[in-house]
Amino acid sequence: MANYLVTGGAGFIGSHLANALLANGHAVTVLDDLSTGHRHNLPLRARLVVGDIQDAPLVGRLMEEADGCFHLAAIASVQRSVEDWAGTHRVNLTGTINILDAARARRVPVVYASSAATYGEQVQFPIRETAPRAPTTAYGADKLGCELHAAVAGGFGVPTAGLRFFNVYGPRQDPKSPYSGVISIFADRLARGLPITIFGDGNQVRDFVYVSDVVRHLVEAMRIASPQAPVFNVCTGKPTSIQALAGTLRDLLGAPADIQWADARPGDIRASLGCPKAATAALGVAATVSIEDGLRTLLDETRETRRAA
Repeated sequence: MANYLVTGGAGFIGSHLANALLANGHAVTVLDDLSTGHRHNLPLRARLVVGDIQDAPLVGRLMEEADGCFHLAAIASVQRSVEDWAGTHRVNLTGTINILDAARARRVPVVYASSAATYGEQVQFPIRETAPRAPTTAYGADKLGCELHAAVAGGFGVPTAGLRFFNVYGPRQDPKSPYSGVISIFADRLARGLPITIFGDGNQVRDFVYVSDVVRHLVEAMRIASPQAPVFNVCTGKPTSIQALAGTLRDLLGAPADIQWADARPGDIRASLGCPKAATAALGVAATVSIEDGLRTLLDETRETRRAA
């Protein structure tokens, strides 16, 4: 049994990871400031420490107890990074440096969340890990910075592995947040008979990956973390347009979709489609949940949650 520190563990992906680690017999300490995460996402057996990854002394104390760290805490909103560039930078990059710095005392392995946002706008698909990194947002730039600092940490003997998440979806994404993923927003609004808004022509392509597949990648990445600081895509390699997504949700719900169209948003990337081959070869896992099955599970769990409420 290992003792794992999970930063951002009360959030969407982090809470699913905490559940999986506990189910595998490990002990879990969650560090979360609860700015977007929720206590009710966590199982009772998880130890919750309410705090900030910018608090270096706190991070250092928690790392002293850890056999490994999964670093997921971040401000993932591109809009927030526009409105508070310096503030999001302090969380997303300085906070990561705090994690890596604390890890080097005992060379604690760190698996951290990077992002497909590091790639920016690409012209060749699917996107491989060797593609040029050209982030177009402060969020993407900070995530690229995390990868560079992980390589620096490797020089201190800290084993790391970075995972470039593409468009992750599943239960516990908050549809009420304007910064939430398109799937959670669409699913919530269609289930309540409300219209949805598609920006642009709806032919933008995304690589949607279900949260349970992401968790499997995270768990296996801990096994291969090394001072060479490897980085892998977490994706399906299968494209889904925004318009097709709306149609699939409509069919699963058996309800008409009232679609409202709006101008394309400035800076919205036209296509994002990853190549999963390197991750599959190194980690021995692949994303296996189809978009239809993932959406069906999400809708079923959403209905159960509403009934319980």
